[in-house]
Amino acid sequence: MNAQNLPGHPYVAYRDGSLYIEDVRLDALARTHGTPLFVYSKSAMLSALAAYQRGFAGRKAQICYAMKANSSLAILQLFAHAGCGFDIVSGGELDRVLTAGGDPAKIIFSGVGKTQSEMRRALESGIGCFNVESEAELEALDAVARSLGRRAPVSIRVNPNVDAKTHPYISTGLKGNKFGIAHERTLSAYQRAAALPGLQVVGIDCHIGSQITQAGPYLDAMDRVLDLVDAIEAAGIHLHHIDFGGGLGINYNGDAPPAADALWEQLLAKLDARGYGERQLMIEPGRSLVGNAGVCLTEVLYLKPGENKNFCIVDAAMNDLPRPAMYEAYHQIVPVALRAGTASNWDVVGPVCESGDWLGRDRSLELQPGDLLAVLSAGAYCMSMSSNYNTRGRPAEVLVDGDQAHLIRRRESPADTFRHESLL
Repeated sequence: MNAQNLPGHPYVAYRDGSLYIEDVRLDALARTHGTPLFVYSKSAMLSALAAYQRGFAGRKAQICYAMKANSSLAILQLFAHAGCGFDIVSGGELDRVLTAGGDPAKIIFSGVGKTQSEMRRALESGIGCFNVESEAELEALDAVARSLGRRAPVSIRVNPNVDAKTHPYISTGLKGNKFGIAHERTLSAYQRAAALPGLQVVGIDCHIGSQITQAGPYLDAMDRVLDLVDAIEAAGIHLHHIDFGGGLGINYNGDAPPAADALWEQLLAKLDARGYGERQLMIEPGRSLVGNAGVCLTEVLYLKPGENKNFCIVDAAMNDLPRPAMYEAYHQIVPVALRAGTASNWDVVGPVCESGDWLGRDRSLELQPGDLLAVLSAGAYCMSMSSNYNTRGRPAEVLVDGDQAHLIRRRESPADTFRHESLL
């Protein structure tokens, strides 16, 4: 069989002109489940995880999947079975992890706006750590913990003022970002946390952004965090673990982020040089575990040539794939079946009533109505950010394991979208 792998997507390939994910034909899945349709490769996810596991071989480390990237239950179950913990940012995500069989002791609760009811539920569940992001949150968490007769394990998220060199909407480590406690206020925040009877200081946390494609920002942030560890422990406060967050990017359009194991080889060398190589480490990858494991299948509805622009109108939209509309993000778009012919330039757009409803601009494609297209790198921040705008049901999801395809989420019906509403 003639096979042609897609660069950066080792589990997505053309075989005799038809696009496969692992050993399953994507056009067959579209016929069975309809479009738009998200399809994920189990092997791609486990392969991405294995790179981190290789990087941490022989170290005390816990990988916590940042589930905001993709929170589908079957994917959480897959990572739980692979030994992962979870980084959550809401009470709803906590419930998802517990439903999927995740170990509460391996859960880290991040986020700037935890409510007291979320704190209470997390404490009662026995989570491993709260990543606290403000001094006010320290006081609130202390009060909740004392009301339950417990001590809440805490790590303070530091804002190191390091530029992650990524899109401003997903940069989180600069002074102008809402996340974390400023570097210069961190020591006093730790001293306050250590004095509060409802808190138990267990670690320090730093996360500088998402879709990071260079090692430099990580190395800079590590230096600043380790300077703080020196100062905090000199003040008599021991830190059991050091959490370096996540944010490693993937290849969307010729991006060249370092491989996870290669990145951590550099970071661990610095950690060793600073004398912290034996410390318990925590990391929270998200996009890099699932991003290139997923594709979104969509059908060409209409071709609309114009004087200035040619529009290819498909049945997937900004409510299914929000990243282009939100970040002007690039996703490769390829045909599911190769066809010989003359390609034209098309803007690939959806049916939602917004000019921002586009999936790709100026793409060279040879198209006919009824063709299937695959939007690549759709495993992260697509389904998890999807909505029901225009009363559009969210797509179905399929997880492929070798030659087996498992429906892990059924397509929403119109009735599903207004199930919790009431007429007067």
